[in-house]
Order: sequence, then C-alpha cells, then structure tokens
Amino acid sequence: MARRPSKSGSLEPSQRQLRAGELIRHALVDILAREDFRDPALASVSVTIGEVRCSPDLKHARVFCSPLGSDKNEDSRALTDALNRAAGFLRGRLGREIDMKFTPELRFIPDRSYDEATAMDRLLDSPKVRQDLENPDER
Repeated sequence: MARRPSKSGSLEPSQRQLRAGELIRHALVDILAREDFRDPALASVSVTIGEVRCSPDLKHARVFCSPLGSDKNEDSRALTDALNRAAGFLRGRLGREIDMKFTPELRFIPDRSYDEATAMDRLLDSPKVRQDLENPDER
C-alpha cells in the first residue's frame, strides 16, 4: 500500500522510519562515545547527532551531526568528511548494536538547524522586532 502525500504535498516519514531513525541515532551516540578513532579529525571531538532520517526501505540513513560546542562551518564540514570516511567502520559497529534485517548505509551531513535557531533568536532579539512585539498597535 502506497503512502499518500500530506496536505503540504510532501511525503512524510512513516512511523517505522521514525522508529528506525531513533534506534540508529541512539546506537551511533553510544558507539561514538565509546570508540577510539585513529583519524585525528575524530580523535578528540564530541559529536552531536541531531537527527537520523531513514529511506523508506531502511537501507540508507542520513545522519545530521555537528561538533559539540563549535559554531564554525569549517569544523562541521571537517567532522562530516571524517565521519563519512569512517562510515564503513561505524556501519559494522552499528550492525552489532541494532537488531534490524539490514544495517543501513550511513551518510553524514552537517546539521545546520542549530545555526538557524541561533539566527532566529538574534532576529527576534533585534530592537525593531522587539518594538513590534511590545507595541503591536503602534504600527
């Protein structure tokens, strides 16, 4: 049975995809916290995994990640490049941690959601917006 598009026209992830994504996210967090990597780009970095999106067949997973406490895009790009180099190793470890028919192929992508949230906070704290929020009738 095919999924129907949502009211906005895009296909939303199924409950199965969401559950698998959370299972993978939790397992990857544990693996990244425990493992010692030889790659210097991964050796002393704490990684934040914000979200894992799985394909409908659960054979591919996009992992949105960022270095903990870093605001630089270069750091985020270097981290994702290093994680993509180690994706085969991480997939092997993941296969031992999770109970799924197939262990998904991992693709790491920089997580920009924290940067976007910070930009929105700055925008909402700007004097012009604050004035509009405090005095909505004086436009």
